[in-house]
Amino acid sequence: MSSSQVIEQVPSIPANYSRLIARELELQERELSSLLFATTLTSAQLMSEDTLLTPAQQVQIVMNGLRISKDESIGLRLGKKLTPPTHGALGFLANSSPTLLTAVRSFQEFIPTRMSFIEMSLEESGDGLKCYFDLKLEADNTVFRTILDAASMSLLACIEFVLGRELFDGHLQFSLAAPNYIERYAEFIPCPVEFSCARNCLIIPLALKNIENVSSNHENYVIALQQCQQMLSQLPDDALSTTYQVKRLILSYPPGRLSEDAVSELMFITKRTLARRLIKEETGFRQIKEKIMAEQAVNYLRDTELSVESIAGLLNYHDSANFRRAFKRWYHCPPNDYRERYKSTYFE
Repeated sequence: MSSSQVIEQVPSIPANYSRLIARELELQERELSSLLFATTLTSAQLMSEDTLLTPAQQVQIVMNGLRISKDESIGLRLGKKLTPPTHGALGFLANSSPTLLTAVRSFQEFIPTRMSFIEMSLEESGDGLKCYFDLKLEADNTVFRTILDAASMSLLACIEFVLGRELFDGHLQFSLAAPNYIERYAEFIPCPVEFSCARNCLIIPLALKNIENVSSNHENYVIALQQCQQMLSQLPDDALSTTYQVKRLILSYPPGRLSEDAVSELMFITKRTLARRLIKEETGFRQIKEKIMAEQAVNYLRDTELSVESIAGLLNYHDSANFRRAFKRWYHCPPNDYRERYKSTYFE
């Protein structure tokens, strides 16, 4: 086990990381209990966007995942899926940062809001920017290594997004001794990996720290994120209903991006089961999604000066004409007419 001090066991870790483990293991709804063994969590709690786990519960779920998968290298597989968007607002912040250094600093400052057991620190030394990441967990070496593999790859994904390429010129150091699956690191990590080091550290060439992020101009996306956050706060408290879960999933992704197939997969049920449950609640996936899209569209028209074409793009319409037809179906008038009527009513 790591010599790091163990942090207080308070619920602080979003459940979406454990759902990612379930998806990697290809578990169905009826099989989730095996992943949650000895955690006191229910499948419904795992599916709720509001559920927070203690570090001890997260460790137990990783332990259960290792037992189910029978693959000690599962941390590398999980790390491949820990792209910046899986970290919610933190991921969007890092993705929109102007330079590589500010993106790494975003992770350093805010990673405790998502993974309370991780501490990051930065140090410039020689020709490298050293990103230290320490885990404060009470776990055996197998579980500790699994989490360490996944966490290091998540940081690597953030850096590579800004660079627009693999960090083949970096250097990754682990405090633990080399595992018996050492050859698998080359499949997932492009840079050299070293074991039995003093600390866990990802070293980035210092010359890269001020490289500009070509995707840093995300003004429209920030507006979309603000709208989603506003709508999330207005959702009902019935977190166990299928309708509520579908709404939360749709709103957790960029507008218009999530399909019915994707939602059913994220809920660990078949598309047919999802449809059947929504019918019982007197609704359907398309109806839910259309209502959300309609509300987002009018929010953009009321609260921003974005063009109709820009709004169509934000809502994932590849053709603004299709958006105009959809808007007319929702509100019985073209979007520009709606905006003019709103301005004339409230700003005269």
